[in-house]
Amino acid sequence: MIRSRENLIGAWAFLVGVLLSVGVGLFAGLFASVNQILLGILAILGIVAGYFVSERESKTFLVASVSLVIVSYAGISGLVLSAAIAGIDIGKIISSTLGALLMLFVPAAVIVALKTVFSISTS
Repeated sequence: MIRSRENLIGAWAFLVGVLLSVGVGLFAGLFASVNQILLGILAILGIVAGYFVSERESKTFLVASVSLVIVSYAGISGLVLSAAIAGIDIGKIISSTLGALLMLFVPAAVIVALKTVFSISTS
């Protein structure tokens, strides 16, 4: 099966964004606060990835991304159990990782939702 270049660009943007989100979350959870430039890069990667989601896959993407956003927000809000193992605050690491994932997925979900609404209104 031949994949289009657009899907490849979106897939790479998501892969880089998820890896960067995990890295940012681990760094912020272990050492210090998150650099605002990295959060901006995550938001830009989310916009790029959302732009390249095809119309055929938009419904699946929106369901998955809204689920992830809700779970991430609940995790940040303090519903994650706070635990410490060997002096490492696991709750802070999880919370900062989920926050970084929010910075990636919220812009992507907004772009896909806007594209979907626009395609519905023009048809």
